[in-house]
Amino acid sequence: MQTQLAPQFINTPEGIEAARILGKCVHCGFCTATCPTYQILGDELDGPRGRIYLIKQIAEGQAPTIKTRTHLDRCLTCRNCESTCPSGVQYGKLVDIGRKWAEDNTPPRPLTERMTRWALKEGLTKPALFNSAMALGRFVRPLMPSGIKRKIPQIKSKALANATDAYARPQATHARKMLLLEGCVQPGMLPNINSATARVFDALKIQLISAPNASCCGALRYHLNDQAGGLENAKQNIDAWWPLVEQGAEAVVMTASGCGVMVKDYGHLLANDPNYANKARKISELTKDISEILPTLQNELTSLIGIDPKPGVVYHPPCTLQHGQQIRGNVEGLLGNLGIDVKLCEDSHLCCGSAGTYSVTQPELSEQLRKNKLAHLNVTLKESGAESIVSGNIGCITHLQNDDAPVLHWIEIVDQLIAQKNSVVQ
Repeated sequence: MQTQLAPQFINTPEGIEAARILGKCVHCGFCTATCPTYQILGDELDGPRGRIYLIKQIAEGQAPTIKTRTHLDRCLTCRNCESTCPSGVQYGKLVDIGRKWAEDNTPPRPLTERMTRWALKEGLTKPALFNSAMALGRFVRPLMPSGIKRKIPQIKSKALANATDAYARPQATHARKMLLLEGCVQPGMLPNINSATARVFDALKIQLISAPNASCCGALRYHLNDQAGGLENAKQNIDAWWPLVEQGAEAVVMTASGCGVMVKDYGHLLANDPNYANKARKISELTKDISEILPTLQNELTSLIGIDPKPGVVYHPPCTLQHGQQIRGNVEGLLGNLGIDVKLCEDSHLCCGSAGTYSVTQPELSEQLRKNKLAHLNVTLKESGAESIVSGNIGCITHLQNDDAPVLHWIEIVDQLIAQKNSVVQ
């Protein structure tokens, strides 16, 4: 699909990239079959092909409207369409460009929308502020409506079998060292995820290090059209990690696939920045989801846990892992080799509706997708006899919390099994 760029976009990085991506689209429509919002709304403009056409119109000089902006807002950026596309259209990159163009060339949003988006950008990306708000939320949680309660997970009170503190971090040092991105909301919402990861890696003789000055990965700001703010977060992280990389850190470990897909894109996003391009590319190369690292240590894990049959799980693969990072089968293979029967539900390729801040900015669509996903997950849970639902992203985990079964990060299952084996040995 050829695009004649409008004068204001010619020779700009965004215009050049948009034209390149648009040039790959043949408008075949395969993407609409796997687009969650198109399946719900049935509107061509609420599917990838229609949104691509809207962005093409902007690129060629047609003024975007509030309606244009609304259709782009409704996109989950799940990137399922990228997995489906036979032409390799990088829709995720294109929609970020289109949203920024639409935001810059349409009337200001209503005050309530602007306040909500500001609160999300400023509140969720500052751990000290967010943790205080989360502590207050837990105090008044019993009085909250069910939808808000789900976003305020209860802190576990029962310690692990081999620790007095359920969230204890190992203090041992090891020759092998990797960096861990703590994340903005994860330490406050579900602190056991990072703690469990640190314990598992410690058992494998790998020390995880958190850089004190590391910040939000930048995804939240970037996808809310504060792209400059998102890039500043990226630069802050690069500055925080770089000395440790130079000292020999092997990888930047991601426990949240939503953060991982963003950090892996630093090299692309900062390619035109002379001060950060090379460092950003290196950081992206070093960034690994834990589901990429642990399968390389399968033998060591097997020696720690064994391969005897264990309670099964139903796995919800996050979109940011299976579509954004194109990583599929790693979690299922790893857990399966440890004796854990892993089941996927019907339509496991579809988004659960969390999608970062989407559950706040598009609550009706998000809730419909959540209900659809939970219906499928709970059927699979019942049919398989599994004990829990697991995922690999903080957003999905909190969004899918329900009364029928706990939703955990799969690394917590691995951590529990190691702890159980240790308690038996002792």
